[in-house]
Amino acid sequence: MLEKTGDRLRRGSKTKLRLRVVEDGRARVRPDSLATEEPMEMRLVSGGVRQTVAVTMRTPGADFELAAGFLYGEGIISSPEDIRKISYCVDADVDAEQRYNIVNVELRGGRDYDLRTLERHFYTTSACGVCGKASLEQLELRGCPVIPPGPEISAETIYSLPQKLREAQGLFEATGGLHAAALFDAEGNLLALREDVGRHNATDKLVGWALLERRLPLSDHIVMVSGRSSFEIMQKCLTAGVPIVCAISAPSSLAVDVAREFGMTLVGFLRGSKFNAYAGFERIQLEPRANHR
Repeated sequence: MLEKTGDRLRRGSKTKLRLRVVEDGRARVRPDSLATEEPMEMRLVSGGVRQTVAVTMRTPGADFELAAGFLYGEGIISSPEDIRKISYCVDADVDAEQRYNIVNVELRGGRDYDLRTLERHFYTTSACGVCGKASLEQLELRGCPVIPPGPEISAETIYSLPQKLREAQGLFEATGGLHAAALFDAEGNLLALREDVGRHNATDKLVGWALLERRLPLSDHIVMVSGRSSFEIMQKCLTAGVPIVCAISAPSSLAVDVAREFGMTLVGFLRGSKFNAYAGFERIQLEPRANHR
């Protein structure tokens, strides 16, 4: 059984302050809330060796899901059984202010983890200049399978997703400054949503939740992100087995390449009763009247 320690003590996702609002040449003071942004260091612990594998700027909250989702998406772990314990770093030599910005992921013993290889893998696949062709080849070398056919989703279901996502974004309503990644079933029912200042982090939190809840692979599901879709978003969804990815804004060219290469449906510019289908149109069911136009 996976042991999770200290997540109840995580820092707040909102930071309160007072500001001055200037309107019609006059200033007034009022309270406000901002999305908290702090660094989080992820450390792997295996065989007595502790090594930092990533540092990300994130909104505190669901930190353990973020770490698990990131490690799964990067191919470092393949199941929740690979993790023995996730905990905050409360070592005496760590400044008290930073203890909840460091997450230790202890891997189970008796398995072959080459942490040096994992470190190279992380820096290679981060968004710092690796070419698109190499990125796609790397997914193939990792053994990421092509997503099988199905499910078929009605256009009406797809139209309904942005409103459902927005209504569930509690932190966005309070701060106006967060991205979201949401998981829906094939009927458009919202199953889970995670928020963060970063789109990638929100997706990692969502995948991490699914991993720790033993819901992977996410076949017959839809993931929707509040911003644009990128290679990293598609990579994380692909490794989680997601067949349909929707986004409010545009995809990148490499995101489209991933979708077409691995049999995923990619929807962008989803607003109102209109969207663009960049790949996998065979999963989208049009209304009968639309077929006769």
